[in-house]
Amino acid sequence: MTAMPDFGYVLAALFAMGAVTVGLRALPFAFVRTLKGSPLFEFLGTTMPVGVMVALVAYTVFGRLGLSGEGGDPGAAWAVPVALVVTIFLHWWRRNTVASIFVGTALYMVLVNLVV
Repeated sequence: MTAMPDFGYVLAALFAMGAVTVGLRALPFAFVRTLKGSPLFEFLGTTMPVGVMVALVAYTVFGRLGLSGEGGDPGAAWAVPVALVVTIFLHWWRRNTVASIFVGTALYMVLVNLVV
């Protein structure tokens, strides 16, 4: 039978974990004022959203179609290209990122759940 840790020990551990978590979450905001006019900060603010979206699309396409070496989903063979084309067309037509991401994601989810 193992001994239970003392209540004070558990409380101190929880306090330490909470302090570290709050500190790590607050750390980026401490540098915002310093980096506000920085060309690097502006460059990252412009390019990172596109980079993240490209990474997510590549992950979805490669993972769902089985191009990454793992087994793909049968429904994804149609869902991925159709949703991708609709998303690209909608973004080209309306230039609305939120609408194109929302419609593309919703269409993909409908197609992947309907085509089995």
